[in-house]
Amino acid sequence: MSGPIVDEVAAVARSGGLDRPAGGAVAAVETRGLTRVYGEGETQVTALGGVDLRVESGDFVAVMGPSGSGKSTLLHLAGGLDTPTSGSVAVGGQDLGSLDDDALTLIRRRRIGFIFQFFNLLPVLTAEENVALPLLVDGVGEAEAGRRAVAALETVGVAHRGGHRPRALSGGEQQRVAIARALVTDPVLILADEPTGNLDSASGDQVLALLRTLVDQGGHTILMVTHDPRGAAVADRLVLLRDGLVAEEHGFGSAGSVREVLRRLEESS
Repeated sequence: MSGPIVDEVAAVARSGGLDRPAGGAVAAVETRGLTRVYGEGETQVTALGGVDLRVESGDFVAVMGPSGSGKSTLLHLAGGLDTPTSGSVAVGGQDLGSLDDDALTLIRRRRIGFIFQFFNLLPVLTAEENVALPLLVDGVGEAEAGRRAVAALETVGVAHRGGHRPRALSGGEQQRVAIARALVTDPVLILADEPTGNLDSASGDQVLALLRTLVDQGGHTILMVTHDPRGAAVADRLVLLRDGLVAEEHGFGSAGSVREVLRRLEESS
């Protein structure tokens, strides 16, 4: 596979994605023996069958797999949006299973940023107001929340659209606003669920390049679920899920390894 995204990766790819020593550092997110079972008896479905995953601070990890492989379930559990049947999830060293509902809400609000396929912007609020909202809910003063919202919009390149409501923005602009909202709390972890799934090819490429920049220049940590090989190509690491288990894992130390893995994925699809 070749093209602008893979060529861009050749210029920015970082080596050693799998070989970084832990050194006692706390992972941005870590799952151990993570399982999620829905239903009972004959209707029981195992969405995750025991997943061990560690994402270091400053990493960009993509998760791929066929429908029903457990990708979205993994992301929901990592974000504290669902409760595991067994196993554990820790964000920034904090075991989510040890928290009551109020403490878990604070973790989601302050330490985790969410980016969704369909943007999830409130239509009655401007772009700036949408980005400021998580801060206002958390008790930050209106002036400070507004200042930080403008700074986040500048980071993603749409500060000039801050006074517009979502309906006046293109899909790519809406997703940039959603990314700014995820950034505004300076989270430990950003979870992206198919962030290009509702965008055209050009806008999707721009969003992927932005996410890569946020990792490389901003030091952010991203765990992204995607069905798009272009999305996987910008990550440091690719995790392949199959039937609720980690089937393969690849570190992208060079553009050559990116092309090799993605070519094989295309051939098997």
